[in-house]
Amino acid sequence: MTRISMESIVEAVNDLPALPHVVVRVMELTEDPDSTADDISNVLNQDQAMTARVLRLANSAFYGFARRISTINDAIIFLGFKTIRSIVMAVSVSDILSGEVEGYALEHGELWKHSQCTAMAARLIARKAKFGFLDLAYTAGLLHDIGKVILNSFMKEAYHEVVAKVSEENASFIDTENEILGFNHAMVGARVAEKWNLPKELVEAIAFHHHPEKAEINKRLTAIVHLGDTVCVMMGIGIGIDGMLYPVSEEALNLLGFREADIETIISELIDVFADQQSLL
Repeated sequence: MTRISMESIVEAVNDLPALPHVVVRVMELTEDPDSTADDISNVLNQDQAMTARVLRLANSAFYGFARRISTINDAIIFLGFKTIRSIVMAVSVSDILSGEVEGYALEHGELWKHSQCTAMAARLIARKAKFGFLDLAYTAGLLHDIGKVILNSFMKEAYHEVVAKVSEENASFIDTENEILGFNHAMVGARVAEKWNLPKELVEAIAFHHHPEKAEINKRLTAIVHLGDTVCVMMGIGIGIDGMLYPVSEEALNLLGFREADIETIISELIDVFADQQSLL
C-alpha cells in the first residue's frame, strides 16, 4: 500500500503556484458591481502575454461572436464580465494543466485537452439545462481534474498497484485511488480550489464530479461537470489510465432532464468547435 499523509498533500498543494495577481484582480473586479470595463481592461493590459491569449480565445468559434474582437475593452463589452473571467482563468491555468502527467498515463498536453473539452461541454450542457451560470460551469469543468497534477508524483509510485487492482477486481478507479493512496484526485482538486479562494459550489463540483449525488450546495452544477467529463471521455479526449472506469450517474441525467440523445447532440456540437479551440491555446 502506498498511502499518502495529509501533510504530503497539503505540501504538494502549497507548492502549486498561486493564481497570478492579474487573475485575482480580474476576479475581484468582475464580482464588484461598481467595476467598469475600463477597470478590468487596465488590469489585463498590464500583462501583454495574457492580453494576447485572452483575445485569441475571445475570437474562437466557441464564443461565436460575429465580428473580430480586437481590444480587451471590446472583449469585455461584447462577451461580458463573467465570460472574460472564465477566459482569464483558462489562460492562467493552461500551463499548469499542459504538462505530462505520467502517473495517470497522460502525455504532454492531454490533461489540458481533457480539461478544456470538459469546460466547453459543461458550458453547453449548462445552456441546454437552462442553468443560469454558464461561466461557473465552464470554470468548474476546466478545473475538475486539477488534483491529478498534485497526485501525479504519488501515482507514479502506485501506478502498477492501482492498475492491477482496477483490472483484477473491476473496481472503480476513484475507489481504488482512495484505497491505495488514501486520497483521490477529486478531493485533492477541491483543496486546490479552496487554496485559490474559489466559490464553495465550485469546490464542491470538483470534489464530487464522479459522485454528483453527494453534492449539497449546488447539485445541478456538480451534475453538469459530471456529464461534461463523461462526454469528453466518450469522445476519447485526454483519456489516461482511468479512461472509461467511471460509471455515468443516472441521477445527474435525471436532475438535468437529459436523455442519451441529448448527450449525442452535445458531442456533435463539441466536435465542431473543439479543434478550433485547441489551436488557440
